[in-house]
Amino acid sequence: MDQFFEATVLGLATASIVAVAASGLVLTYTTTGIFNFAHGALGMMGAFTYWQLRVDWGWPAPVALVVVLGILAPAVGALIELVIMRGLTDAPETVRVVVSISLLVALLGLGQWLWSPQEAHPVTRFWGQSRLDVLGVTVNYHDLAAFGIAIALAIGLRLLLYRSRPGLAMRAAVDDRPLSALNGARPDRSAMLAWGIGCACAALAGILIAPITTLNHINLTLLIVNAYAAAMIGRLRNLPMTFLGALLLGLADSYAITYLSDKGQNWDRFRFVLPVVVLFAVLLILRQPKPRGHALMRTREIIPKPSWLGAAITAGAFVAAGLYLSKVLTEPDALSASRVVALAIIGLSLVPLVGFGGQLSLCQMSFAGIGAVIMAHHGHGGSLAGLLYAAIGAGVVGAIVALPSIRLGGLYLALATAAFAVFLDRWIFVLEPFEIAGVTIKLFPQGSVFVDRPDLPGTDTNGGLLVVLSVIFALLYLLVVVVRRSIFGYRLLAMKDSAAASATIGMNLTATKLLVFTLSAAMAGVGGALYGGTLGSTPPDRFNFFTSLPLLLLGVVGGIGSAAGALLAGFLLGGLPVIVANYPWFENIAAVLPGLMGVALGRNPNGIVQDLRVAFAPLAKAPAALAITLAAVGGVLVLRWADVVSGLSFGLALVVAALSGGLLLRLGVLRGGELAGALAGGTVGDEDVVDDVPLEWLGIEREFTAADVAGLDRALGLERVRT
Repeated sequence: MDQFFEATVLGLATASIVAVAASGLVLTYTTTGIFNFAHGALGMMGAFTYWQLRVDWGWPAPVALVVVLGILAPAVGALIELVIMRGLTDAPETVRVVVSISLLVALLGLGQWLWSPQEAHPVTRFWGQSRLDVLGVTVNYHDLAAFGIAIALAIGLRLLLYRSRPGLAMRAAVDDRPLSALNGARPDRSAMLAWGIGCACAALAGILIAPITTLNHINLTLLIVNAYAAAMIGRLRNLPMTFLGALLLGLADSYAITYLSDKGQNWDRFRFVLPVVVLFAVLLILRQPKPRGHALMRTREIIPKPSWLGAAITAGAFVAAGLYLSKVLTEPDALSASRVVALAIIGLSLVPLVGFGGQLSLCQMSFAGIGAVIMAHHGHGGSLAGLLYAAIGAGVVGAIVALPSIRLGGLYLALATAAFAVFLDRWIFVLEPFEIAGVTIKLFPQGSVFVDRPDLPGTDTNGGLLVVLSVIFALLYLLVVVVRRSIFGYRLLAMKDSAAASATIGMNLTATKLLVFTLSAAMAGVGGALYGGTLGSTPPDRFNFFTSLPLLLLGVVGGIGSAAGALLAGFLLGGLPVIVANYPWFENIAAVLPGLMGVALGRNPNGIVQDLRVAFAPLAKAPAALAITLAAVGGVLVLRWADVVSGLSFGLALVVAALSGGLLLRLGVLRGGELAGALAGGTVGDEDVVDDVPLEWLGIEREFTAADVAGLDRALGLERVRT
């Protein structure tokens, strides 16, 4: 009984810190409507800033606390709202999630830049080791302070939201922003205040927990998972229920430490995923959200529909690029390029799921990790059966994950997939070998597994492996094109555009989501098996939650509706380590770059690739400019083949060559044909385009014309009926 009572008292201290973190998260969501995925990263930055002032610079603790919690944290929160979040007021929820996750990645990279993960950053408890006996249990003053702060914060936030004019203005703004402004409220000022307080709560939670769990970038950032679970118990709006959720999580963690520590290492580690299990369970219990319609204000999103000829040419170009690179790259560089292509295959798995279906997944690298493990254990010698098993195994797991969470969407689905990713990272992938029904299960028995390359002609060399992976990427690209052009593809697009309308006309949303989740997970499993083959000895941290985030962000930045976005994600994720190896000064920039790109470009639903298509569209109307561009690019490739240029000079020369024809057009040296359609944002070469407007936007972008009617007849195959 004494042991139970001691665990209860200590659990209350942990619960207090979780409550502080969750309350800031709930405050931000309640008053601005934006779920802050970067809340834990903000807490991490606040804790490290406190260490910098208190330990490294020797400031007194009260002064350091006032500076961090009273000045820096609120200022950072207000700045984030002003510069980043204010522009997301009318944005779709998926855009808000992507930008918030981008902020998380950027802050995590910045924290690792400023405070090296290889160095220790010890932080002592408030009042040192001073203790007090409470009903026979010795408790640190630090823990008692955390408990008192949580109670004071709960009372203060309640009074702020329900007994003060600023609090009423905050809640009115999120209910109806224009109406609150008409009644004299200032929604922008209320949002800045909410973000300032929320950021201060995150920093306070980080400072309180740092002496208990050690000051670690990843652990403090993952503190938000505990806050997610507590906040979801309170339905992201109810502060008393949020504090109750924090209490349950704190007590569960303390009881797990007390009663599971002697049950073996596997059960001892289970306590790290208890918040994840609670989060997933709460998400399943939540009432199903209503199917959403499309927003009144939204940016036009273009999902290309390649023709069969265009798809064949594109697939051939992928293979040709692989053949060319296999001839001009050294063996080590060819291996690095192979990893880029393997990562691009994993990124390609997001195109039907996120690009076509609009279903956010934060665990794609987890499915890839499952594929790599299956290939390691069942693909000995590179057996192609291992690839098949990887696809089937990852697809089955994807279906299992999707089945309970299939009714969720947007934010809730993102949270569910994040919970699954963390569950694998912190428990499943680090399990020691165990037995089930007499069968020994080994995932990463030595901290890593060896994955063989696929046993195909040419894969005995790195150049040959690059060609094989390019062929596989091209085949999977064609599969994605088949999905895009099929009835199933149109169902995915309809579901993404308006789930409510799709359900109204009788479409089975559950079956559609389940099928696309299974397909996406299976593709990711194949990509993970191939990626493991490029690594050889493969550790589990290659597939953790924090590698899934940049994959999604960079795919969105590139253009998640096309294979080009997947290529960009693979190029940056696989290429940045190569750049860092050659230019060490770029390491810190590389850690921050994906997050900054996501923050800056995550609001563009079409990505960089569509912008490039529009930029290069004039070349299609100017044969001379197109010929000059192709000749210049071909010349640079020949010079690289002859080893005249290489490295950075080759990259710069290739960029200049690609821009040469367009630059001549803009300077007036060459003249093109009619460019109105291209400059208006049409997608050259798409079968879905009538003149310069996609079919679904006719009558919205401009009034119907006779040419539009004829174009619709051609697209729908009605010409023969009319004749």
